[in-house]
Amino acid sequence: MSENFSNEEIEEMKEAFAKVDVDCSGYISKDELKALFHDVGLPVPGYQIRVLLEKLDKDNDNSISFEEFKALYMDMKNDCIAQKFKKALNKKEGIVAIGGTSEISSEGTQHSISEQERFAFANYINSTLESDPDCQHVLPINPNTDALFKAVADGIVLCKLINFSVPDTIDERTINKKKLTPFTIQENQNLVLNSASAIGCQVVNIGAQDLKEGKPHLVLGLLWQIIKIGLFADIELSRNEAIAALLEEGESLEELMKLSPEELLLRWVNFHLKKVGMSISNFSSDIKDSKAYFHLLEQIAPDGSKEDVPRVDIDMTGAYEKDLTKRAELMLQQADRLNCRQFVTATDVVCGHPKLNMAFVAMLFNKHPALTKPDQDLDLESETREERTFRNWMNSLGVCPHVHHIYGDLHDAMVILQLYEKIKVSVDWENRVNCPPFKGVGGGHLKKIENCNYAVELGKIKAGFSLVGIAGQDLYDGNETLTLALVWQLMRRYTLNVLEDLGHGEVAGDDLIVSWVNKTLAEEGKSSSIKSFKDRSISTSIPVLELIDAIIPQSVNFDLVKKGDLSDEDKLDNAKYAISMARKIGAKVYALPEDLVEVNPKMVMTIFACLMGRGMKKA
Repeated sequence: MSENFSNEEIEEMKEAFAKVDVDCSGYISKDELKALFHDVGLPVPGYQIRVLLEKLDKDNDNSISFEEFKALYMDMKNDCIAQKFKKALNKKEGIVAIGGTSEISSEGTQHSISEQERFAFANYINSTLESDPDCQHVLPINPNTDALFKAVADGIVLCKLINFSVPDTIDERTINKKKLTPFTIQENQNLVLNSASAIGCQVVNIGAQDLKEGKPHLVLGLLWQIIKIGLFADIELSRNEAIAALLEEGESLEELMKLSPEELLLRWVNFHLKKVGMSISNFSSDIKDSKAYFHLLEQIAPDGSKEDVPRVDIDMTGAYEKDLTKRAELMLQQADRLNCRQFVTATDVVCGHPKLNMAFVAMLFNKHPALTKPDQDLDLESETREERTFRNWMNSLGVCPHVHHIYGDLHDAMVILQLYEKIKVSVDWENRVNCPPFKGVGGGHLKKIENCNYAVELGKIKAGFSLVGIAGQDLYDGNETLTLALVWQLMRRYTLNVLEDLGHGEVAGDDLIVSWVNKTLAEEGKSSSIKSFKDRSISTSIPVLELIDAIIPQSVNFDLVKKGDLSDEDKLDNAKYAISMARKIGAKVYALPEDLVEVNPKMVMTIFACLMGRGMKKA
């Protein structure tokens, strides 16, 4: 095979192979393959790992030799999974190997951390939380040391960062801030992990102890997810109508809405660069010379036309500096004039660190979009609370691709099929599923519809769902009502499966949960009870708070709970406290405070089911 490669390519492959073969055994194991994608922030579902392993492992010995590894490079251009693998290898630069001691990885396992990310995230936290009185005991964090990992150990910084990214996620009254003990720190980390999960972070392999010990690769992974969610929050058409200015000729608003935040950022950069005859296709190799950045800054700098926003003239002379690192530094000095010097150093720009450069561009967009909102009313519907809850639930389970727009991202059924696996319904990936890239007329729409038909078939036959009137075409078309009907049944089954696992297989349902709630409340002498998940007393959140206190006695501070004739504002205040308290005692609640106030029976069921699961763990 070597005659097909140059000596330079052989050396490149040897270097790439060594990056993955962490234990230097001469072979790549399945665990090493999975660790590669995790370490570089490219989570890949289990089925794709299996497909990749099968593609490479020609002699079926469950490990990949160097000769087998070389075969991957032969069809790199035409294979989606192989390209994802190459992308992961390319990202695995500037990383430091550290010994792993987490229970989820065997003693001595090597993990990789990026010093650039440690530096960037420490500085971001310093600037974001610098005026927060509750964080002064750890700020400022020295970005050149491992101080970051110690700073997150008590959970306070992480709680604050979650609230900065998604305001009001955590009720500040539930954060333990003074006279911390191992127990109260554990509560804070429970609050961090369950709140992070509720905003769409994947925390499946992270425990409270990992955060208390400051496990570097897990801390950096969680920090990036939290920061990214905040950076991308407004890069979405229904929340920022000015993005409609990025519409291309012949493109509909629906098509624009389906673009991911990463795709919209790239579109935004090129929208401005087009004025100077430039374009980029990525946030790594295409920005290394800083020229695109210089011109972008020139285009988005305030021109003085807005009141109270002074004009800023970007000094472009730095674009002609021959030394790339010096040029990047001069560019960042100009970005600083826009109050946007964040996430990247000059070295990160020259090295083309994709994650940090994308964060830098997102900050530029958020502070200086330089887009004009269209005159006409776009009549855009914002994401509903239910849609957001479902989307965050899916993302927290690590589905791939990440779900940004619930209907557009489910239309090929790949995410739905992964969710079936999460609820223990087996999927025939080899014979029944068409995996991307979808080629053919209309972007392979027939193959996508086949996937959707299979997803409906699995629901009806294997999962026993009620899917009357739902066809694969409905999922492909993004029919909102019917798509949500399927997703709700997936989420409900996932929630009940947790209870059945804890209850040694006893079938869980609404009646069982209501009965357990009332029994638990009565045994602890609480005055509350509920008739069903539609019980109007739930709108006060008092039954939920009393149940939490029954599960963990004296955990709820009832002095903070509003009682008597409650206004809507009082009810919402109680609900915020209840949701955060549920997460603090270890219940993975995805529902929102408004679901309690409005007594949304679906979401109320998930809250009580999660609390029942927490109570059963205690028993």
